[in-house]
Amino acid sequence: SAPFVLRLFPVLITKFTFLNFVAFPYFVDLQRPELLVNNTINLYLTTEPGVTVGVWHTVPGSRGAEAQGKDQHWYEEALGDAHPIIIYMHGNGGTR
Repeated sequence: SAPFVLRLFPVLITKFTFLNFVAFPYFVDLQRPELLVNNTINLYLTTEPGVTVGVWHTVPGSRGAEAQGKDQHWYEEALGDAHPIIIYMHGNGGTR
C-alpha cells in the first residue's frame, strides 16, 4: 500500500526525504554557538533588503588561544586576514 499512498501524495516523498519538519538538536539555542563549539560567534548578514542570513564564524584551532574572550569586532577583523575561509551551509526546517 505504500507505493499507492506515495503515488496519491507525492509531497510525502519530499517530506520524508529531506525531513525539513524536524528541528535538531532539540532545546539548543543556536543563536549562542559558543555553548556548542569553542571559538565561535553568531553573525547576521543582510544579503538583500528583507533577507537576513545567520552565520557562525569559527576560527581555526591554531588561533583558539588568541580568540578567548574576544568580542564580535575581533572576529570580524579575523575574517580579513590571510587565512583561508571555509563556508559550510547546513540546516533543516526548524533551524534555517
